[in-house]
Amino acid sequence: MSTNYSPKIFPIVSLMISATLWGIAWFPLRYLEANGVHGLWTSALIYSVPVLLASFLLVTRRKEIYSQPGWLIVIAVGNAWCNVAFILAILDGNIMRVLLLFYLSPLWATLLAWLILKEHMSRLAVFTLIIAMTGAAVMLWDPAIGHPWPSERADWLAISSGMAFALANVSVRRTQGISIPVKNLFSWIGVSLLAIVWIGISQEPVPAASQNVILWTLLLGPLMVFVMTFTVQYGVTKLPVYRSAVILLFELVAGAISSQLLTEEVMEIKEWIGGGFIILAAYLSARAYVHHPEEVKVNL
Repeated sequence: MSTNYSPKIFPIVSLMISATLWGIAWFPLRYLEANGVHGLWTSALIYSVPVLLASFLLVTRRKEIYSQPGWLIVIAVGNAWCNVAFILAILDGNIMRVLLLFYLSPLWATLLAWLILKEHMSRLAVFTLIIAMTGAAVMLWDPAIGHPWPSERADWLAISSGMAFALANVSVRRTQGISIPVKNLFSWIGVSLLAIVWIGISQEPVPAASQNVILWTLLLGPLMVFVMTFTVQYGVTKLPVYRSAVILLFELVAGAISSQLLTEEVMEIKEWIGGGFIILAAYLSARAYVHHPEEVKVNL
């Protein structure tokens, strides 16, 4: 392997790891809920531990934090809603349906990269948006009311989570002068605070779980969250948004395989058709604009 090739492969491998972990994340989350730890408490517990472990960065990296505090708040807010909404959606809804609706996110990322990063969008973007909206309309079509509309809370959570994910990733790329650990810390702070506030507002009861389950929940933070957050932020920081968005589609593969092997959930024909449109649109929209013209010639 040449020295020129190695640096290019690291961000790709990093995103593949992140996509795989997100694709199978539903399994430990549903295990914890089945054993007494609700999704909001899971969010608060698993993200609070990384916050505590990395809190020293608030002092050692304070110059970075003061340099772009506004964008760090955007990263925190985006990741907060993305993660909490995704966890609740994957617990309440059909796994593949949630993942497919979430994966309208590359379209939002493309639009935000155009607006925020000033990355040029080709005319193909208009066509891909039509494809994506067609896919969403097919999936969300409600014959009772005669038009597409999210049928349950999980649909709303999945779609809004994808929007927040796009905002967070574009913001991560916008803040090139801030280190990945600092961005990670603010992401975790955002998730923890949102989950805690949501618990207070909804008056969610304290988990009636065994000490072993609580311990596993706390361990899930350092073991899974560190890896998942670092890998996705490293990848999107090092690669143009269109390339990272395409690679992250592997989450759908991981989710499809794991849900088929470990659950009895099934997808309706309209969901497969609509999902196919969304996947195609996500791929095309991710390549519909160019940050570095030479990057477009690189095949994944």
